Amino acid sequence: MTKSNGEDPRSGNRMERFQQGVRKRTLLAKKKVQSITKDDVKSYLARNAFVLFTVMAVIVGIILGFCLRPYKMNYREVKYFSFPGELLMRMLQMLVLPLIVSSLVTGTAALDSKASGKMGMRAIVYYMSTTIIAVIIGIIIVVIIHPGKGTKENMHREGKIMQVTAADAFLDLIRNMFPPNLVEACFKQFKTNYDKRIFRVAIPPNETSVVASIINNVSEAMETLTRMKEEVIPVPGSVNGVNALGLVVFSISFGLVIGNMKEQGQPLRHFFDSLNEAIMRLVALIMWYAPLGIMFLIAGKIVEMEDMGVIGGQLAMYTITVIIGLLIHAIIVLPLLYFLVVRKNPWVFIGGLLQALITALGTSSSSATLPITFKCLEENNGVDKRITRFVLPVGATINMDGTALYEALAAIFIAQVNNFDLNFGQIITISITATAASIGAAGIPQAGLVTMVIVLTSVGLPTEDITLIIAVDWFLDRLRTTTNVLGDSIGAGIVEHLSRNELKNRDAEMGNSVIEENEMKKPYQLISQENESVKPLDSETKM
Repeated sequence: MTKSNGEDPRSGNRMERFQQGVRKRTLLAKKKVQSITKDDVKSYLARNAFVLFTVMAVIVGIILGFCLRPYKMNYREVKYFSFPGELLMRMLQMLVLPLIVSSLVTGTAALDSKASGKMGMRAIVYYMSTTIIAVIIGIIIVVIIHPGKGTKENMHREGKIMQVTAADAFLDLIRNMFPPNLVEACFKQFKTNYDKRIFRVAIPPNETSVVASIINNVSEAMETLTRMKEEVIPVPGSVNGVNALGLVVFSISFGLVIGNMKEQGQPLRHFFDSLNEAIMRLVALIMWYAPLGIMFLIAGKIVEMEDMGVIGGQLAMYTITVIIGLLIHAIIVLPLLYFLVVRKNPWVFIGGLLQALITALGTSSSSATLPITFKCLEENNGVDKRITRFVLPVGATINMDGTALYEALAAIFIAQVNNFDLNFGQIITISITATAASIGAAGIPQAGLVTMVIVLTSVGLPTEDITLIIAVDWFLDRLRTTTNVLGDSIGAGIVEHLSRNELKNRDAEMGNSVIEENEMKKPYQLISQENESVKPLDSETKM
């Protein structure tokens, strides 16, 4: 290229450099492929055995489920068939409670209050940002596609919806943050119930009318003086399930106190550290059973599924709209955020999470997936344990990107099928309540349907219309749970990158603290990391 042709020589140089780079990479890739041996293949299969088994389990489960559908199994037979999957859910849920408490206590005890505060703020900012982005994506997608076009008269309804007021739901959320009984918080959550009370309202007497009525009829006079009134009043109640929010608040506070107690808190720190280590070793055992359990969970759900004929045009369009929204958030937004902040390939990071994501797809519970998520982040992606122990339990409790997107989208879909035109103010109300309600959605299957009532009530939409979308919720619940787990995991990677200076400073302080305390003959140390070159004898055991 020359200047006489009117072309910039720099653009030619750039193109040549690009072509050289492509050729160089191609040659390197070719050499790498040619140098692969049988031992390399065997080692790759050994390293990724869990992931490969889990992927195969999902595929076999789907095929098995559809093959068994023609046999029309009754409810009892389906339950028997799904029993191996139920066992997996029970095993994972068994570990959630001790894992949340031990990981949060050890994670916060390993950091001073200043570092914990900064890390907590970063995590909260990330959670709020991704949740708001998810809600905006949901609203834009449902407005563009408009899946609710038409009438709801021919749509299939399923199930019943319990009524709840938005004020009581948010008050319950705050009440659950401070459980009065920690033992009860392990298996119960506070929930406001409603009762009817009948009372009499006195009417100001009118002397003339009263005297006249007494003369005419004594019973008429009594009815005039009093009137019966019925009122629905909130009463304290509870529902079964771990109060994860209350345990998270307590564990963070308790861990910070232990961290500030120095050598006095050492025995407690060692206890929770050992407990966390023991739980993670149990997780390693359960992971071998996970593929079998996931296979039967998915197959059982497909066998149990209602007739596909109930999914009409509007419901099918609604399902496609939710899937598109979740895919945009999970495949574009979250990886892009990770790349912009960390400046590393997000797909390598997500590849390390594959088993956790498939487990979330199979169990449809972010809390039940928590043990597997810990294992994937710490072992596959090498995320600092102090980060995972602090960020993941909090994220599994309050960070629900997929749920927020789904609730905003479903609320506008219900407005569309009712031919209810939402103004800008009502859309903003939906986005705010969907964000807030997703925080209160417990990490259990189909919890989003309960908080959905709050979103619909906020703009005066009929809550009974939630029954229109229950038919496909079992499937969409699995997809949004997978999105939730991905959001929590990417959050851990981003928070670790942003907190790297605090972690290095804390490691240096820890080294000085150990030397000083050894001189005083008071052994003291914080959680050691596996990547430290020198480890004291009594440090955390390798997993």
